[in-house]
Amino acid sequence: MSERIEIKALKNGPYLIASSAIFTDTEGNEKTVDGKMVALCRCGHSANKPFCDGMHQKNNFQCDATTVSLPVVG
Repeated sequence: MSERIEIKALKNGPYLIASSAIFTDTEGNEKTVDGKMVALCRCGHSANKPFCDGMHQKNNFQCDATTVSLPVVG
């Protein structure tokens, strides 16, 4: 069975990725996030993009929940 990664979009909240992750910024710098869960901004108001800082609650962000399962490539 192939490995998959699951991305959950919480109702009125961020994207949650249950994994460690490596992000590359616009300047090509890589940042590794280790842990059990990574929360990514979905509302566009975070001061710490791409990560969620809870601003969706203060800005009354509204959106449905969904889950996407993607194959791990590489």
